[in-house]
Amino acid sequence: MAKIDWYNEFVDLKYKPSKDDLVCLFYFEPIAGMTKKEVAGRIASESSTGTWTTLHTLPPRMKKLEAIAFQISGNYVKIAYPIGLWEEGNICQLLSGIAGNIFGMKAVKNLRLIDVSFPPVYLKHFKGPYYGNAGIRKLMGVKKRPLTGAVPKPKIGFSAAEHAKVGFETWMGGFDFVKDDENLTSTSFNRFSQRVELMTKMREKVEKITGETKSAFINITAETEEMKKRAKMLADNGWNYCMIDVVVTGNAAVQTMRDYCSDLGLAIHAHRAMHASFDRNPKHGMTMQFLAKTMRLIGVSQIHSGTAVGKLVGSKSEVLAIADTLRENKVKAKSGLLLDQNWGNIKNAFPVSSGGLHPGLVPDVMKIYGNEFVLLVSGGIHGHPKGTRQGAMAAMQALEATMDGETLAEKAKTNKELDLALKKWGHHKPK
Repeated sequence: MAKIDWYNEFVDLKYKPSKDDLVCLFYFEPIAGMTKKEVAGRIASESSTGTWTTLHTLPPRMKKLEAIAFQISGNYVKIAYPIGLWEEGNICQLLSGIAGNIFGMKAVKNLRLIDVSFPPVYLKHFKGPYYGNAGIRKLMGVKKRPLTGAVPKPKIGFSAAEHAKVGFETWMGGFDFVKDDENLTSTSFNRFSQRVELMTKMREKVEKITGETKSAFINITAETEEMKKRAKMLADNGWNYCMIDVVVTGNAAVQTMRDYCSDLGLAIHAHRAMHASFDRNPKHGMTMQFLAKTMRLIGVSQIHSGTAVGKLVGSKSEVLAIADTLRENKVKAKSGLLLDQNWGNIKNAFPVSSGGLHPGLVPDVMKIYGNEFVLLVSGGIHGHPKGTRQGAMAAMQALEATMDGETLAEKAKTNKELDLALKKWGHHKPK
């Protein structure tokens, strides 16, 4: 009887990846009745040159394009992919392979793409972030402390005028950024153009009063040509940032907007809305650190990364894996989380900590992140007993105390804004 399948050809536990191979780390669970080796071969086959049955003839060169599962350890498998499989500079095509049909294979009960190690020959076709973290700090005039921002809360419902007023109070409290949230674009009660106009006036007023550089993450998310129009409007009004919901707009749109925004001098704040639909299940989908990695590769300036202490999912180890992926030039492997990655000439990006934070949690967040991140405290300033400005001041006081090695309780003795914040929230961790 003729042989039906050839999946075993895609497993070689003695194979040593070449310097030009892309190496993927997967978590996987076989269905009942199948061995891990059988399923690993199917993952490698379906994501490269294989199919479900043996074929009549194949050109000899096809052998050099086969992905090889070369290491199986417990429920983890490493697969090496020849560089010839991948189109230069096309992140969409990459994901169609390593994160495509394989997630629907019946042989796989669960499958999770954890990380990918990109060789220099692949990296060189991507531009990465336009500014890098040092460039962003120079742009904003902030040398050492975390950058700070807040979303007017509730996240949607304010008119453009109300939104701008909250923005003014946020900036006056000492924050660097005012941020639109993911579902605020150009609604009937808050049109994008009017929001830009009023926010520009408020920004200019605050900068004149304080002498500090202020900015905003104004959400341009829409169809790609509309995003271009909105980005141009921001640049014409003197803004240095825009915000894009990068998951829902898609990698192709983000790649297009990276170049368009860079030409306008705009950094990109990447909101990760919808990410948890495929990265929350620890056994299936893909990880947030890999999503963050693709965004650094494409070239956003920062992306949300979780808090580990706020209201959203994400453990400390996951948060640190994302932060390392975004910030480090040479990322060291972490078992079950990261592969080694040398970013070469690709600049770094900021992790953004957000979701259920308030002044009392600032030391906890900084203990995880250090100083090199963007801290978003929204409800935790707007809910301050004395209002938004005093709430922002309290968060800044918490930052100062933490950086100076002072406890919040000690700092609160001489700072009434922080004192009131601690009396309301203490060190409460919301769920």
